[in-house]
Amino acid sequence: MGRPNAPTLAKIHIAKKELGLDDATYRALLLRVTGKDSSGRMSEPERAVVLSELKRLGRKPKSTGGKHRPPSSKPYIRLMYAIAKNIDAKGYWELPFKEALRAFVKKETGIDNPEWLTFEQASPVIEALKKIERRAS
Repeated sequence: MGRPNAPTLAKIHIAKKELGLDDATYRALLLRVTGKDSSGRMSEPERAVVLSELKRLGRKPKSTGGKHRPPSSKPYIRLMYAIAKNIDAKGYWELPFKEALRAFVKKETGIDNPEWLTFEQASPVIEALKKIERRAS
């Protein structure tokens, strides 16, 4: 079996806590699913089965990726990102589209982050992005 995979074990234990499983219920689940009562003594495939069962029971894994941010609460900013992503899909941007959009917004408005734009500041930027999108087609 080798050394336990800490991230997988951590996910199992986080799920146990999120689902509010007491120790007896948790160990019964492990036994039922893998025949072992300790996640530390399981193989990686067995741990994957346990994670699948915990998900079936209602565990909602959080997204990963480090720099992930929730979508903006401002519809006009979400529109700006959607247009920039369409432009990116056409191969226009040289940078990843989020970086390219930030640079474009900075060039157009002098503001570093699209999220900081007011509707009035964002409107001309959106129109400029629409023009680029049409040209990139």
